[in-house]
Amino acid sequence: MNRRMILKLYETGSHRQRPGRAHYRRRRAAPGPAARPATLLFTLVVLLAAGCETVEVDADGLAALTVPAEHADGAALYETWCQACHGPQATGTDQGPPLVHPVYRTRHHGDAAFQLAVSQGVRAHHFRFGDMPPIPGPDDDDVAAITRYVRWLQSEAGID
Repeated sequence: MNRRMILKLYETGSHRQRPGRAHYRRRRAAPGPAARPATLLFTLVVLLAAGCETVEVDADGLAALTVPAEHADGAALYETWCQACHGPQATGTDQGPPLVHPVYRTRHHGDAAFQLAVSQGVRAHHFRFGDMPPIPGPDDDDVAAITRYVRWLQSEAGID
């Protein structure tokens, strides 16, 4: 009960329980359908904000890294197919987003997301660079090698 309701009850005298009548408290009604979308929207915004992190990636530090032999093929393929848009060491350009970013961590964008992005393209949804078209050149094994290389870069940058 709010203060106004309590004052009104005291003014009218109906705050006293009358003999012979049961005194029941009214239950608060559940929010109506109009309140639910607002609640869902608020919850979605909070969850998205909790998952978004600002990370400073040391591009010079990544450039100074020596690529291990097991990722050399992936690095070469990345330079051929991805670097023009996603930048050296996947740090992004004005053409495409950085792949060394928390948005692209494994638990948010799994390895299959990279395969789908290359084979089918992807609509812009995290950054405003425009849609990514399908890339017809690399096969599944090439994309898997590129993905392993990008995951290595992410781990070196502290993104797991």
